[in-house]
Amino acid sequence: MAAYGLYSHIQSNRRRSIALLVGLFVLVYIMVYAGALVAEALSLPYADVDTLLRQALRDLIGAAPWATVGAALWVAIAYYFHQDMIDALTGGEEVTRAEQPRLYNLLENLCISRGITMPKLKVMQSDALNAFATGMNQKQYSITVTTGLLDRLNDAEVEAVLGHELTHIRNGDVRMMVIAVIIAGVISFFAELVFRLWFYNGFSFRRSSDARRGGGAGVAILIAIGLLVLAYVLSFVIRLALSRSREFLADAGSVELTKNPDAMISALRKIEGRGELPGATSAVMEMCVDNPREGFGELFDTHPSVHSRVEALIKFAGGHDPGPLALPVPPDEAGAEPEQIPADGPWGTAQDRPPASGAAPSTDDASADAPGPWGSRDAPQDGDAGAGPWGPHATRQSGRN
Repeated sequence: MAAYGLYSHIQSNRRRSIALLVGLFVLVYIMVYAGALVAEALSLPYADVDTLLRQALRDLIGAAPWATVGAALWVAIAYYFHQDMIDALTGGEEVTRAEQPRLYNLLENLCISRGITMPKLKVMQSDALNAFATGMNQKQYSITVTTGLLDRLNDAEVEAVLGHELTHIRNGDVRMMVIAVIIAGVISFFAELVFRLWFYNGFSFRRSSDARRGGGAGVAILIAIGLLVLAYVLSFVIRLALSRSREFLADAGSVELTKNPDAMISALRKIEGRGELPGATSAVMEMCVDNPREGFGELFDTHPSVHSRVEALIKFAGGHDPGPLALPVPPDEAGAEPEQIPADGPWGTAQDRPPASGAAPSTDDASADAPGPWGSRDAPQDGDAGAGPWGPHATRQSGRN
């Protein structure tokens, strides 16, 4: 499944990005027209509907240049400062190799292996397990990782998550998601502006009732409400139009980069249901590895379910699904020692863990001899910590005391 850097997917994303920007301005004009219609209905409560619609259209034509400038200014501000806005919202801070050598080295190795320009690396303080990429060009691209993800995932799993985000950058998904965030912000701004205009002009149900008795103002106001709802729904549909296949492709791209489908699967299993970022907007959550905010089934979800993503990796990349995984307990929780990853790597379970040093291994545990995702593994020797996810330790030798 050679999904990383698919030319057709990248070209499609570029076309969609242009279409999204065009759609943004169309939505802005719809909302300006709705606002003009409300204003005309309040100022001419006894005029007929046709008159009000024509007046609102003239208002739209007059306001269109200002609306265009306003929307373009918003896009320009978001283009240059969206990362600062997201960092202010999430608390992400840029880190260096000296501050995060483990994370920095993992990302640098992935970038070197494919000749990819290394994005900025940021860390946000959160117990949630998640990560996301942002940026509109190579100078802006950055990957933000939570401290919870760093604490709970091993190196192979963190590397898989970083590969996932790098693929989003390479495929142009990040640019599209940022544009979607811009659209959501513009629509929210204009919607609030229209509603404030509406209520500050003294609109009330009593005035609406009087207008319905005296002319077409009530009907015009209902039309304006319908247009506002339409604009909001369209902005939502635009975000849904960002095909959820991007997540499947990013998972596949991570496997292509790391050659380790099981690490991507176990990372998803650990992140599953644990990625909620407190205080983050829906737009930010849509950029994350996993978005736990669900709609009706998967109909309105911005991400496919973890189960369906794991199934795809098993089918096309030959991965192994360990099922839902428990997380190791961090050492700062009630002074407890961190729970170790099972000896056979992230695909084992707690009961599969070998006994402590000096204790005889159980002979009735069938899973003790079960092969890992990379083939058979030898039983751990006395005093040996056990094989990791890449097989027995290189230092193990037969007959060692």
